[in-house]
Amino acid sequence: ASKAASDHLVRAYARTYGVKATLSHSSNNYGPCQFPEKLIPLMILNMLEGKSLPIYGTGTNVRDWVFVEDHAEAIWMILGRGASGQTYDIGGEEERTNLEVVSSLVDAVSALAGIPEASLRKLITFVEDRPGHDLRYAIDCTKLRSQLGWKPQHDFDRGIRETVKWYLDNPQWIAGVRTGAYREWMKTNYASRGPGRR
Repeated sequence: ASKAASDHLVRAYARTYGVKATLSHSSNNYGPCQFPEKLIPLMILNMLEGKSLPIYGTGTNVRDWVFVEDHAEAIWMILGRGASGQTYDIGGEEERTNLEVVSSLVDAVSALAGIPEASLRKLITFVEDRPGHDLRYAIDCTKLRSQLGWKPQHDFDRGIRETVKWYLDNPQWIAGVRTGAYREWMKTNYASRGPGRR
């Protein structure tokens, strides 16, 4: 509700006072420097440490994924060429279930870190779903494509490999953000139902 209200306020200022303003909504981002509570970095780091890979519910929740650099390029394009008062949706056009995302990560981590794929797949664990967790997030970026000529430059497989490589190459950054508060958040939000339970 607060996000929708903020959109209305921005549009009202653009219409009433002539303030040049654009809005954008995006699908799920991924890529370098993402805080490790998020699905993709969490799974990468847990694989590297031999920890369980906690997936909400049955893993069938669907999200569209956009690589962070593609998102940034879209925002820059909207700021420079977007029509004032207009909203543009930014999507990677890469819908995946959470289980499919983790499977892609297993493939990439296995290939880039040399960890046997079978040992990584055994780490998959299903945990109780969040209350009110949406089954699907989808976004239609047709307007952004047709009016401003934007399109994502990273397909999901390429983006995942670049992301995994970044986390492999930056252990100091990772250590710096994994504080006690982060560990407490993990304990609270990913209570396991037990290894391998589906």
